[in-house]
Amino acid sequence: MILSRSLKLLGAGLAALALLNATALAQTVTAPVRAPAPQAGAKVPGFVAAANLMAVEAGLSVLRRGGSAADAAVAVQVMLGLVEPQSSGIGGGGFVMHYEAKTGKVTAWNGRETAPAAASPTMFLDEDGTPLKRPDAIRSGRATGVPGAMAVLEAVHGRYGKLPWNSLFEDTAKVAEDGFVVTPRLEDQIKRFISQDKSPDGAKYFSHPDGTPLRTGDLLKNPAYAGVMRRMAAKGAGVLHNGPIAQKIVDRTRAGPYGGAMTAADLAGYKPQEIPPLCRPYRAYVLCAPSPPASGVGLLELMGLLERTDIASRGPTDPQAWYLFAEASRVMYADRDRYVGDPRFVSVPVEGLLNAGYLDTRAKAIGQTARSGAHDAGLPPGAKLVGIDATAEVPGTTHFVVVDGEGNVVSMTTTVESFFGSGRMVEGFFLNNQMTDFSFRPTEKDGAPTANAVAGGKRPRSSMTPVIILDKQGRFVGAIGSPGGNNIPAYVAKTLVGVLDWGLPLQQAIDLPNLVARGTDFNGEAHKFAPGVLEGLKARGVEVKRGAGEESGLHGVILRADGSIDGGADGRREGQARVLVKP
Repeated sequence: MILSRSLKLLGAGLAALALLNATALAQTVTAPVRAPAPQAGAKVPGFVAAANLMAVEAGLSVLRRGGSAADAAVAVQVMLGLVEPQSSGIGGGGFVMHYEAKTGKVTAWNGRETAPAAASPTMFLDEDGTPLKRPDAIRSGRATGVPGAMAVLEAVHGRYGKLPWNSLFEDTAKVAEDGFVVTPRLEDQIKRFISQDKSPDGAKYFSHPDGTPLRTGDLLKNPAYAGVMRRMAAKGAGVLHNGPIAQKIVDRTRAGPYGGAMTAADLAGYKPQEIPPLCRPYRAYVLCAPSPPASGVGLLELMGLLERTDIASRGPTDPQAWYLFAEASRVMYADRDRYVGDPRFVSVPVEGLLNAGYLDTRAKAIGQTARSGAHDAGLPPGAKLVGIDATAEVPGTTHFVVVDGEGNVVSMTTTVESFFGSGRMVEGFFLNNQMTDFSFRPTEKDGAPTANAVAGGKRPRSSMTPVIILDKQGRFVGAIGSPGGNNIPAYVAKTLVGVLDWGLPLQQAIDLPNLVARGTDFNGEAHKFAPGVLEGLKARGVEVKRGAGEESGLHGVILRADGSIDGGADGRREGQARVLVKP
């Protein structure tokens, strides 16, 4: 009976997805491209793009009740934590970009997890100084940082919310109680998780009583999560930082193997941060992204390098365009990997990395053919030499965009780090493994300190780069972002080039092949490039290897001159993009 009901629900969801895709295609094909935003104050339809249809509907439900983008963002996140737990959740963290239509002000918010106060630079080294094996580190108690996703959303809601906080959780609570249908992507992740993982919490949650894993169409209930939703609605995000739930988080992280050092004081002392948004011109536009420890500075450096090439006069079938993108990416990653960390602990030369003269110099590193070895980091103005950090951020992130009827916007990238975080659960939600985003080694072989070394109270470097796009008058043009670990800046930059340089509708820009060039590696969707592109790249010293790394999950929106919405969702996942239709 339950399975039959589940399959009907799944079928309805797939039918809705097919209809949505057909509608989106019809809209984007006819939409004008490279058009300026409408005048400030113009009414726009509400919009939500996220990685799961139920999360999209949760956000739209809030918008229908007159809620703001900040209100809807809360509802989207808590639903994603239930139905897409492999990617984000209330036990994780994230970065938020917010655009206020009335004032044109862009704000950035840091909800990144923090290391416990007792965390040490050598916490991921064994007795002889060798780094722990990554799978062991990920599932350890040491992997979890103090979560910040709900705390930062509460701060954003306190500034920009319209509806009461306690009205934003009941939809998710009911779904958790009644159950939701396991999707094909979730089934795939469950299979990998149970077959490769040693975490009993997640294995129990995702298995039938006889031990067989859940499959597509099965109904998954989570009454414990429903209880957390109602406690959070009544008492705020603080229920994760003080009281019984907080103590359970501490106890679960301190358990072996490799128990952590988190304390109740660490959780109680967590504070989200409003941080300076980084806004820089790009051709006729202005791109805004979060400052370190996020990788907004890396994305803006990459776009600045590309602006110094002729990529805009080319297109997606031109191998030279992709060559320029690859080499500019390698130059950017060389700088980002060396310099970006938590600015409260290390000096990050943000202004130097984006300095026009420095970008002119770095652009000269892009030759006629690809450099045979990795590009060296540059020395931007104000930089202090630190060790190179090649941290391999692993999959487990999501991105969503919300636009409300007044034109306010939230662009949020949020994560638990690996798929299902550390695999440890408390009250129906997964704990993050964000501490493994730190460098496992505190120094390089030459003794230079690593900018992204572990320290108590420090936030690890992140590749997350949620973006707000403005025109030169400060009016909203669009928002975009993606999961993908270290690949995120490349995924976002590719899409920006497609929309802003090549004039593509957003969905077509998202669908462009992914190409991630970092160090000596050129990874991407080799099977998706236009005929002749791979051969042209190879002639220039770039051989694209298929796969490697997390797939993109790009979600975004472009507001066209007539006020219409050009939305996009990444077909590489189960993304949805929907415009609000009021009854």
